[in-house]
Amino acid sequence: MTRPIAPIRDADWPEAVADLRTGFAGKMNVYRIMAHHPDLLRAWTGLRHHIVQSSALGRMRAEVVILRLAYKLSSSYEWNQHVLRGLDVGLSTKRIESLRGPVCDMAQDDAQLAGAVDMLLAHHRLPPEQLSQLETLIGRPAVLDLMATMGMYLTLGFMLNSTQCPLDDDVAADLAATAPDLMM
Repeated sequence: MTRPIAPIRDADWPEAVADLRTGFAGKMNVYRIMAHHPDLLRAWTGLRHHIVQSSALGRMRAEVVILRLAYKLSSSYEWNQHVLRGLDVGLSTKRIESLRGPVCDMAQDDAQLAGAVDMLLAHHRLPPEQLSQLETLIGRPAVLDLMATMGMYLTLGFMLNSTQCPLDDDVAADLAATAPDLMM
C-alpha cells in the first residue's frame, strides 16, 4: 500500500521555495503538502493572496462559501480550519452549524451563497436567474470571486482528501477549546 503524501518537514523544505517557508506556506500542513511541487506552490501564491486578502466577497461571505464547500467535499481539514476563521470574522457557531444543513434552514444571504456553491458543484454553472440574484446580492466582481474561491478550495480539497493531510496541531487545539461541537 502506498503511503499518503506527508507534509514536508523544515529539514526537507525545497530550496526553490525557501522564501515561502517562513510565511503562509510553512505555517500550514496543506502548503507543506503542496511544497512537494515547488513550481505549483510558487504559482499558487498570487491566487491565494487575492482570495484570502483581496476578494470582493469580503471575509465573512468568503468563509460562508468555503465552509459550505468544505462540508460538501467532506474535507475535514478545510472545514476545521475555516470554522476558526469563520469565528474570527464574526460568524456565530449557530450560523456555521447551519452551513452543514439544508439551504432552506439558513439565513437568506447564506442560503443564496450556499445555494450557489451547491449548484456549481452539482451542475458546474449557475442558471441565469440564480446568477442575476447573486449578482444583485454581492455584485459582479464578488460573483467571479465566489467561483474563483471555489476553484481554489476544490483543488485544496482534492489534495487534502487524497493525501489525508493532518490538521495542524494549533488549529486542532484551538478548535477543541473554542468550538468542539463544530469539529468534523
